[in-house]
Formats: sequence, C-alpha cells, structure tokens
Amino acid sequence: MKHNEIDHNDPRFKIANREALIGVGLVIFNFIWWYGFAYGLGSAPPEEYTYVFGLPAWFFYSCVVGTIIMIVLVIIVVKGFLTEVSFEEEEETK
Repeated sequence: MKHNEIDHNDPRFKIANREALIGVGLVIFNFIWWYGFAYGLGSAPPEEYTYVFGLPAWFFYSCVVGTIIMIVLVIIVVKGFLTEVSFEEEEETK
C-alpha cells in the first residue's frame, strides 16, 4: 500500500465512527436539554418567571445546570468510552 492511500478496513475507522456518533449523541442531548428548559420554562410572560439564585429558572436550568451536566457527561464519556488510537502508520512486516 502506498504511503498516502487510505485503508478503510483499518480498525481505527470503526473506533472513530463510534466515537463520532457518541459526540453527536452528546450534542443532540445538550440541544434537547437546552431547548426544553429555555423554551419550556421561558415561554411564560416575564412577570410569571420563577428565579433560582437570582436568575430566571429557564436560564438557570438550561444554561447553568445544562453546562454542569454536559461537563460531567463528557468526562464520563472520555474516561469510559473513548479509546486512545495511534495516528502513526503501522509498519508492515516483510
């Protein structure tokens, strides 16, 4: 195989695709969380807002709590589900 050819049977592609899907899943979860709280609780008139630590509840849950949850989820995913993969070309034995 030439140096700049891509071997699509390389097991690193399977790992990369799996990890990309995990990343997409995290993004979708984050968007659903944010949208649900921002537009769910934030759709009421401002006079009816409830507050948490001086922030509107919709903002607190969508942005503050959502950020903390995403940080924890990313740490869990990186430590538990992602695999270290070498980017170096493996030398073929002759």
